[in-house]
Amino acid sequence: MTGFVCGRFTLALDRPLLMGILNVTPDSFSDGGRFNRLDTALAHAERLLEEGADILDIGGESTRPGAPYVSPEEEETRVLPVLERLASLNVPLSLDTRRASVMRAALEAGVVDLINDVSALEDDGALAAVAGSRAGICLMHKQGNPDSMQHNPHYRDVVDEVGSYLGRRVALCLEHGIELARLLGDPGFGFGKTLEHNLQLLQRLSEVEQLAGVPLLVGMSRKSMLGAVTGEEVPAERLGASVAAALEAARRGAKVVRVHDVKATRQALQLLAALEQTHH
Repeated sequence: MTGFVCGRFTLALDRPLLMGILNVTPDSFSDGGRFNRLDTALAHAERLLEEGADILDIGGESTRPGAPYVSPEEEETRVLPVLERLASLNVPLSLDTRRASVMRAALEAGVVDLINDVSALEDDGALAAVAGSRAGICLMHKQGNPDSMQHNPHYRDVVDEVGSYLGRRVALCLEHGIELARLLGDPGFGFGKTLEHNLQLLQRLSEVEQLAGVPLLVGMSRKSMLGAVTGEEVPAERLGASVAAALEAARRGAKVVRVHDVKATRQALQLLAALEQTHH
């Protein structure tokens, strides 16, 4: 694989890439309402880039457990102005959406390089919306929907089921003419999984990648699984665990880590890279 085809960019995956999170929602679990005005969103995007983000991930619908419904129209009015303003920066822009109509609007406006979809293109028309573009696509696994997914998740073998699901979605993309080089998989930490499920997925990440057949993007930053381990109830106070989780994911083969705290994660990854070079 010569690189990950991501809209206007082709990204080398020879080191873990940092995806900085920019939520333009009033109710995101971690930074809800802090960046949902255009000026604060743009300022935060600049900061993420200064800290070393390789990709910016812009989302206009909170998919945290129990999140309220947002109409596709409302989601579009949140994300499009931000994407349009950021499009002049020389950085891959990712749109975190599960709606075909929002994907289409952003792709038609020419302001998005990557579609990051928690529903793995299951929305009606989503496969068709992205097929003809050059955009990269991240397919994520979730069990159930955000409003109910944490009620009672269960699996026979979480690694096998998550990896196999991603493999099936990849196969479907290929059938629709989407090139393999445009695809990433995401195990969906915290999306219909208990703490035990999440830890198993992290521990056996390389197996998930093998079953999926594509490089993995991993997002555990500030999530409640880390709070369950550390006892830290405030998402923004989970920095240490977030960095450790990103580092472990990178050690176990994740090619992209999606994080709130870019600078701290970048430093940790730089140390890991230095160690690995010394080792060889």
